[in-house]
Amino acid sequence: MKALQKVSKFLSDYTSIVVIAIAVVTFFVPGMMSWVNHKLFVDFASNKFTSQSIIIGIIMFSMGLTLTTQDFKILAKRPFDICVGAIAQYLIMPFLAFAITKVLGLSDAIGLGLILVGCCPGGVSSNIMSYLCGGDVAFSVGMTTVSTILSPFMTPLLVSLLASGTHISIKALPMFVSIVETVILPVAVGFLFNYLFGKKKIFAEIQKIMPGIAVLGLACVVGGVVSSQGAKFFESGAVIFVAVLLHNGLGYLLGYGAGKLVGMNTAKKRTISIEVGMQNAGLATNLATTTAQFASTPESAIICAVSCTWHSISGTLLAGAFALKDKIKGKSTDTENEDVQQAE
Repeated sequence: MKALQKVSKFLSDYTSIVVIAIAVVTFFVPGMMSWVNHKLFVDFASNKFTSQSIIIGIIMFSMGLTLTTQDFKILAKRPFDICVGAIAQYLIMPFLAFAITKVLGLSDAIGLGLILVGCCPGGVSSNIMSYLCGGDVAFSVGMTTVSTILSPFMTPLLVSLLASGTHISIKALPMFVSIVETVILPVAVGFLFNYLFGKKKIFAEIQKIMPGIAVLGLACVVGGVVSSQGAKFFESGAVIFVAVLLHNGLGYLLGYGAGKLVGMNTAKKRTISIEVGMQNAGLATNLATTTAQFASTPESAIICAVSCTWHSISGTLLAGAFALKDKIKGKSTDTENEDVQQAE
């Protein structure tokens, strides 16, 4: 068990390296991760249920295992922070995606994919990034939890609203069903397990392994995306990469600005920045590739796939930059303290 926990910690500490390595290898050897896209069955809403859906469910289950009744009490005590976070999550990224689509003149299908990414909730990996950069982890978990709970309603609603100007018809029900199946139910089951068995020692030991499993799951989702869509990454030109970089980068910036606007402390500003800018693009890719109505717009999955890969990388880089800033600031403070002591 201790060995597995060490492996889990290693994977958590080097998330970006693991994800990038899997993505690069899969790009050149697509067959290695093709199993991720294997269709298992079709649900009553005509959505394909794939191995990727199971993996996303496991990732969300691992997040559910970290949730306790205390987390929900914290949410109740900090309604303003969570309210600001939820508004920023579902206001900044969806409408930013819509604006970028218009400014860059993206095709309807590719624009729909970017809008879909923008309308998805924050990803579980954002909690890891918040921890690594000295953010407010409880606030991060709270934001992810609330945005995830709202996602079955907000994601289909916003996609339907923002895609109404295109020639693509969007129905909310299939997306709602898919999100409930792959996100809400696994989180709820994980929370229930934690509620029932959280005080048992063996369960606490198992919990320490889950971050590593979540990272491996994220790497597999990215690998599966690259396996199925990697060859198409460059078909639509550099505009896709420009759109993803703008969407993600401006999301971080505007998220940080939202925190600053309402007077949040540094830890919370970092957290809301990561939560807003780092979407659950793996869920967006899963929706784009498995929801029945997206079958007529396969190009949507391409930009979702690029976002899935880049968000995982950029989130780690941003967390590292914040952590490095603290390290430099800490050394500077230590030096100033030594100078003061010597002067005395």
